[in-house]
Amino acid sequence: MKKSHLFILAAIASFAASAQAQIVVKSAPIQPYVIGSGNIVEKDGLGNCLRSNNYSTDLIKSVMTEAGKPVGVECGEIKADAPVAAAPVATPPAAVAEKPAAAPVAAPTPAAQKVSLPSDALFAYDKADLSDLGKDNLTTFADSAKKLKALEVIIAVGHADRIGSPAYNQKLSEKRAAAVKDFLVSQGIAANKVYTEGKGEAQPITGKTCEKLGADSGKNKKLVDCLAPDRRVELEAVGTK
Repeated sequence: MKKSHLFILAAIASFAASAQAQIVVKSAPIQPYVIGSGNIVEKDGLGNCLRSNNYSTDLIKSVMTEAGKPVGVECGEIKADAPVAAAPVATPPAAVAEKPAAAPVAAPTPAAQKVSLPSDALFAYDKADLSDLGKDNLTTFADSAKKLKALEVIIAVGHADRIGSPAYNQKLSEKRAAAVKDFLVSQGIAANKVYTEGKGEAQPITGKTCEKLGADSGKNKKLVDCLAPDRRVELEAVGTK
């Protein structure tokens, strides 16, 4: 071999070694070139970078060397001012539209009907038997209570006037409340929905109106008539409309 040829081969080897030492690639999971020890790009005998199976134009633009340049520039395959491919940006998953919260359901409106049925509509003096007018009023009340969507309870509270002993009047008020319950049940109201109570003479509504009218006796007609509002049954239906 001629000396000139040996000189040329030596120069090529020297250039290749020098070029190989300069191209040190930063660690990356996918490389466009074959990478040797020390992250140095492998080259052929002519100093050309050896391409890997992952080689692509975009990849040689995106993988950087230690010098901060795209490895394709260092390998002489792209110009130094060539646009660098932007690193892929992960596309966030499409936001899942949240279902609008269900509008709160309004609670049923409680409906309470309170009716006071005095003695002239229900009872005669010293009696617990319903009058015809009392039955008519109770029928109307029962029809109204049955129109409620959910009837919770009907409260029937019996009262008596002050004529007679407290013990007697207590029992009389209880009998009046029971008579009202029996009639309401006959009109289709469930018996377990009707609560009865007697208050005796403890809650008069006449106040002092009937004072100084003579003896507290059933024979005192003026007093009996004056105390009529106290002989009553108070009804209250509780439910939802």
